[in-house]
Amino acid sequence: MDEIDRRILRVLQVAADLPVAEIAEKVGLSASPCWRRIQKLEAEGVIERRVALLDPEKMNVGVTVFVAIRTSQHDEQWLRDFAERVTRIPEVVELYRMSGEIDYMMRVVVPDIKAYDTVYKRLIAAVPLFDVSSSFAMETLKYTTALPVDYAT
Repeated sequence: MDEIDRRILRVLQVAADLPVAEIAEKVGLSASPCWRRIQKLEAEGVIERRVALLDPEKMNVGVTVFVAIRTSQHDEQWLRDFAERVTRIPEVVELYRMSGEIDYMMRVVVPDIKAYDTVYKRLIAAVPLFDVSSSFAMETLKYTTALPVDYAT
């Protein structure tokens, strides 16, 4: 991956719906070579997909909750059951297996505390958990889906 590929990725992460001609102009290429590079980045899996980012407030899910989960069970079957059930909850938008004292961390988006309580009840009914700790985000200071591209090789 060279600097032109990185420039293309920077542009696409900000506005994936730009016409190829505009992307090409922004990165200093003509349209055809730019399109070929984008196709190559897609074929290699660097570009996984192109999506629309929605405004959480306008979608009525402006409350973000970070949920730390600890479990006393660490076997494969428990993990499969947990992942399968939790990933079916649409309000859970991110889920990570962690190192350290917290076993799993998730980000949940909901309209209000009452809606989170419903999600919480679904969560604790899904599989046995040792501890669930929820923290409500008070203010978003930075949010981006754009990844740093300078490390890409």
